[in-house]
Amino acid sequence: MYRAVTRKIEVTVTPRFVSERSSPNNGYYFWAYTIDIANRGHETVQLKTRHWRITDALGRLQEVKGPGVVGEEPMLKPGESFEYTSGVPLQTPSGFMTGTYGMVTMGGEHFDIEIPAFSLDSPSTERTLN
Repeated sequence: MYRAVTRKIEVTVTPRFVSERSSPNNGYYFWAYTIDIANRGHETVQLKTRHWRITDALGRLQEVKGPGVVGEEPMLKPGESFEYTSGVPLQTPSGFMTGTYGMVTMGGEHFDIEIPAFSLDSPSTERTLN
């Protein structure tokens, strides 16, 4: 599990390789990742945007920006959390992801929170890269 805290908002990530959705012989590797966003602070906040930086084992960078997560813009009161699972394909057996969520307070203040960098590793990583 990977963890980052920004302004008392904790983001934890648990990635896992999904072999049944992967096809290594065709250069297709798929991971699912579960993210929990917990508001440990004292003000209500809403997640408005996401910005991902996805890098494969060859250093190729893909950026993904957009509104919300999984079609939602969750509101988090103090003590509340929101969990979702999404996925990412790569053409290499390993890589990593990092990014930010754009948040807004009820008073209209916009700020970004860190998504911790996390590793995407498949069981075939050692065989393929050696």
